[in-house]
This record gives sequence, C-alpha cells and structure tokens, in this order.
Amino acid sequence: MHGQMHGHRHLAWHETLELHELIAFQANALMKMKKAVGKIDCPELKGLYTETIQGLETNLRELLAFIPAAPMMEESRDHDDGDRALHAGDLLGFSKTAVRNYAAAITEAATPVLRKTFVKHLLKAIDTHEKAFNYMYERGYYPAYDLAQLLYHDVRNAQKALSMGYER
Repeated sequence: MHGQMHGHRHLAWHETLELHELIAFQANALMKMKKAVGKIDCPELKGLYTETIQGLETNLRELLAFIPAAPMMEESRDHDDGDRALHAGDLLGFSKTAVRNYAAAITEAATPVLRKTFVKHLLKAIDTHEKAFNYMYERGYYPAYDLAQLLYHDVRNAQKALSMGYER
C-alpha cells in the first residue's frame, strides 16, 4: 500500500468516505463522457474528451487499488476527554474549512499579490490541519471505520465505467 497507514491495517473512516466520493463521482462522469464522446463533431473537443476519459480511467484504477484497505466493521471505542476533544475537533473542522475556502479563492484570484497571499494562507491552513489531525489521532479523539456496502457499490459502478467502450 502507498505510504504509511499509522499502524492500522486499513484506511481511516474519514479518508474512506473521501475515497468513496471520488470513486463515485469519477465513475459517473466517466460513463457520461463515454456516452457523449461519439456525438462530438469537433476534433479538438473530441480529443479533450478522450484525454479526460483516459485520465479518469487511470484515476479509477489507482483509487480502486485502495479498496482492499478499506475498513470492515470493527468494535468502536469511545474516547471522552471532555473539552479537549471538543476544542481539538473545532480546530480540525475550522482548518479543514479554511483549506477548502482558500483553495477555492485561489482559483478566483486575478491579482498576483493577492493570489500569493491566498497561497501563503492556504499552506498555513494545511499545516494547522495536519497538526490538529495528528493531535486528535494520537489521543484517540478521531476514530474512523467501515463503509463495506457503500464501497461495494462504488467498485461495481467504477468497474462498469471502466469496462464501457467508447468512440475514440
């Protein structure tokens, strides 16, 4: 498996949810694009579609490789450490939202100095997120586990999308 799994035999629940979202989104997009590409009469646009289709196929194959590491039902352990867990969760949620908001803002920035400021702030938000996550993870405040049935459907749809033919 790619990288470290923090001593666990499987992916964390929250990252499994993101994996699910990406597989489902890209499998659906791939099916739509494969159905549409044959109707496109502009060679340049058809080439863009073909390139995107091939990229999505690669993405799905790479993402599907993580499915065997998805969590199965395990017994849950509650950790209640009072306000520390609550405050750490607030910090994690804030930093996650900040990362998303700055990433979106960067795509709208037309002024170079403002864009650089957004990038600098994004990097700080990413660092804060990592620190908050590690704090919570190390103390057992952020457990994460199981989506077996949902992932089964994701795999089935992704395999269907990958096996579909299309006009090149």
